[in-house]
Amino acid sequence: MTLLSRVLWPFLRATGFGVQSVAIAYCVVEFGGDLVICSGSSMEPTIASNDILLTEHISVHMNRIRRGDIVIAKCPNNPRQYICKRVVGVHGDQLISGLFVQRIPKGHVWLEGDNKENSTDSRAYGPVPLGLVRGRAVCRLYPYRNATFFRDNTFSQ
Repeated sequence: MTLLSRVLWPFLRATGFGVQSVAIAYCVVEFGGDLVICSGSSMEPTIASNDILLTEHISVHMNRIRRGDIVIAKCPNNPRQYICKRVVGVHGDQLISGLFVQRIPKGHVWLEGDNKENSTDSRAYGPVPLGLVRGRAVCRLYPYRNATFFRDNTFSQ
């Protein structure tokens, strides 16, 4: 066995395994889901600051975000920040925002916090493009005593 085959093949095998592992991890996070730590009081009492949520991304990729879902999205005003809000309106809905009637355009959703007095949301920045929505909250994992699944389309306004 030559020096090249003794050194090169183990290196290539290890490198290939590493690349495959990174690719699989990326696909799981991008298309599967991830954990999110929420901060702020805009979703109280449903979600408190420092709650840890499990999110899934398949609903976003399959265009299955529905009214009542709790979603994680990039903030339209600050793309470096993520927000956790409830979907209040979807394409075709008409909502009263202040003195105006707002129609939700195709490819957008209307997001609001459950704590309306302490939430910067679509009432401030308008309909949010679906491209900014990262995932849908499935359940709260922490704190353990409050662990719960979020039911599909639970919505009260």
